[in-house]
Amino acid sequence: MKLPFGRLAVIGLSAALVLAGCSDGDSSPSATPAASTSSAASSASASEAATATPEDIAAVGAVKVTQAKAGEEPVLTFTSPLAVTGPVARLITPGTGAVLEEGQSLSFNTVAFKGSDGTKSGTTYGDTEQKITLSASSIYQELFDALKGQKIGSLVLFASPTQDTDGTAITMLTTLEITAAKTPDPVLARAEGETVKPAAGLPTVKLGSDGKPTITVPSGYKAPTELVVQPLIKGTGAEVTATDTITAHYTGILLDGTQFDSSWDRGTPASFSLQEVIAGWTQGLAGQTVGSQVLLVIPSDLGYGTTAQDSIPANSTLVFVVDILGIS
Repeated sequence: MKLPFGRLAVIGLSAALVLAGCSDGDSSPSATPAASTSSAASSASASEAATATPEDIAAVGAVKVTQAKAGEEPVLTFTSPLAVTGPVARLITPGTGAVLEEGQSLSFNTVAFKGSDGTKSGTTYGDTEQKITLSASSIYQELFDALKGQKIGSLVLFASPTQDTDGTAITMLTTLEITAAKTPDPVLARAEGETVKPAAGLPTVKLGSDGKPTITVPSGYKAPTELVVQPLIKGTGAEVTATDTITAHYTGILLDGTQFDSSWDRGTPASFSLQEVIAGWTQGLAGQTVGSQVLLVIPSDLGYGTTAQDSIPANSTLVFVVDILGIS
């Protein structure tokens, strides 16, 4: 079952840095809308990434990176076409802030260029910063090695083979300027907080002893045309933003009661960016707090739309119960 992931806003930015964060593996959550994952993210994994050659390292070393001052978009100058067979990371400018530590959530600005022709693929400067977790299990080992032990403010150049939006094999050259680092709070085992009485007429939820929800859709329930967001438990943790990466347990069913996915059945919660999920998840979970349990009833236009996804038919209304366990 696929995650509720949609396509990242700008191909080649944070997607090009991630290993398997948006894969179809059963260890990840499943959810809803713009169901295709970023080709860059889905094509890369720790086991599949080829090792860079000395020629690759030399080619990336020859790229000129200029930045007028910290916080301004860097300019990359290189001879195209530039292609690498494996990922290469290179520290451009050391930071002067606090030391980066493994497991932290890093905020960064980034700009990406296609090695094939030198065109700019996208930028976050002047827009929304991206986030990644500083972990060798979630980003390329080469990038992890380049960042660990550096400081906030560091500027790193990263090059990796990936795919363009049309599936063409290309090399993406991406800079990361680290702007902040946050050590995540401990992850909860299940939602905890104040019980909230739901509105009448909604799908009902009964919790098992382990916390897994059983969702029952009332007879004659009419599919809503707008997103339904009903907190069932109000947590006391940090407020989730639309750009956060969260850890959550969830169960999803169709209106006929068919369960199509549940992290509870896999025995482990899932972590994913709210920038990469379907619109119903992003809109429904942003503004909620850690520890909360939320019932989402998602119209098809905020889910997978007219595209069938595995056991989810096209034009399906989706019902989820999500426990927000932490912000990573």
